[in-house]
Formats: sequence, C-alpha cells, structure tokens
Amino acid sequence: MIKTNKDRLVMQSVQGKIHSPITSNNPYRIDREGSAHILPATGGICYNIQIGDSCMKWVADHVEPGVSIKNNDTAENKALMLLSCIGNEAKVVSGEARGTKGFVTGMHGGIDHTLIYFKKSDLENMTIGDTILVKAYGQGLAIEGHNDIKCMNIDPDLFEKLNIKENNKSILEIPVVTEIPAYLMGSGIGSATAYSGDYDIMTGDKNANKEFRIDKLKFGDLVLLRDCDNNNGRQYLKGSVSIGVIVHSDCIKSGHGPGVTVIMSSKTPNINGIIDEKANIGHYLGIL
Repeated sequence: MIKTNKDRLVMQSVQGKIHSPITSNNPYRIDREGSAHILPATGGICYNIQIGDSCMKWVADHVEPGVSIKNNDTAENKALMLLSCIGNEAKVVSGEARGTKGFVTGMHGGIDHTLIYFKKSDLENMTIGDTILVKAYGQGLAIEGHNDIKCMNIDPDLFEKLNIKENNKSILEIPVVTEIPAYLMGSGIGSATAYSGDYDIMTGDKNANKEFRIDKLKFGDLVLLRDCDNNNGRQYLKGSVSIGVIVHSDCIKSGHGPGVTVIMSSKTPNINGIIDEKANIGHYLGIL
C-alpha cells in the first residue's frame, strides 16, 4: 500500500464561470502546411466530446472535453488553475443546473481554462456564465519514502485508485496507455512550473504517431513521458520520468498536439510505466 500525506492536505474552494469560446478579428488557424482553417477550438460547453473519447479524430483545434471554466479576475483564475487538481469534485452553484456535480479533468495553459466533466444529460441545463465551484484538494501531495518523486495536480482519492505498486527495487509501477519520448514534447516546454496548465505532444510526424500509439490516445488517458523533468518547470533531462493525463485534443498547429497535465515527476528513473489500455481517469472514477 502506497502511503501519502493526504490527511494533512488542505481542501479549499476555488471557482470560475463557464467561459465562452472566443476569437479575434482574424478567425483563421494556420496548420503545419501553412493552410488557413476556421475550426471549433477552446471554451464553452462541448456537448459531444468527453473523457474516454478519442482526442485525435476531431475537426477542431485544441478542443476541450466537457465544460471549460475561467475566472474573470486574473489573479483568482491563476489560483483556480494552480489549486484545482484532476479528480476534484466540481459543483454548479448558479443557473438551472445548480447542484449538479462533476469533477476536474485537467488544466489547459495558454487559454488558462480549468476543464470539468459532467454527465451529458447535465450539460443540457448549463449555459455560458454559470458558476462552478471546485473543492481544490491535492497540491502538496507526497509519497512516503519517495522524496525524489513530486506529485502535483491530482486529487489524493483519485491517486489511490491508480493501482500504483512498488516493486522490490522500490520503483513505483504505474499503469499508462503508452510512453512518449522527450523529443515529441512541444508547446509548453520551458514553462516555469508544471503545477498549472499542460504541455503538448507534437503530432506532425505520422510515423511517430503510430509508433508511440499517439493516434490511439483518448481524453483522460495516463501517459509516461520519458526523459521529461517536470519538477521545477518543464525541461529535457536524461533519465527523468513524468506521468500525465491527456486533457485536450490534437491540434493543427506546428509544435502542438494533445495536451498533457502532469501528475507525477522524478528526476531519476524511479517510475516504471506498465502498459494498460484502460489506464484512463474515466475508469478509475467510474464513468467508463
């Protein structure tokens, strides 16, 4: 049994409103070949894309599953992004859907949205501007006896459901759907912290997409990032290992692709990935 400090962590309220999709005077998105497209992208209520669905097949760019929320106050939105953790309970506190509960599925940097899962039937009662409260819980999570591994962005109760095991060499074994090499990690590299937002798996190389099963990825999948250090910002470091969750869809832009919010990172190879096609937060949270 993996032991953590969960009994000493603080649960605190943060909240935001369902954020409308936005665009600029130039509505076009430029793909890797230099062609311009007008496509659905971030924000709003996404009625037909949810956790467990493919993140690769959509005619869209950076699309976010479920509901995207944001706080109009910049400092408060930064706290919403920083303190929310994947698996945290989220509750609608205004509008016709008031009282409806879901959970956080990720944080999307750049647009600075916090992403929330709700049942499809509940989405029908929601509107742009509805307020959603999150019981933020998980930042500061630590594993006893593993000071080399930093945990972040994950609810402790969900963490305990991941079926993590410690082998006879004190290495943690974690179910993942695939392993991604560091050279495929793109947009978001160099960020000051991985405790907020995400970074992208680049998908411009079709052969790499097949070799590393990127073309099979789903929203909510757990992936291992090889030689990727997310302890203090995002960088390449030989031998380091990170574990993350797929939070947004593939993209048409160079240097972009499915977004990964990191939940664990070690500067040493003390994390092993155990390939399991059902390693998805939807299974651990009972919605798949």
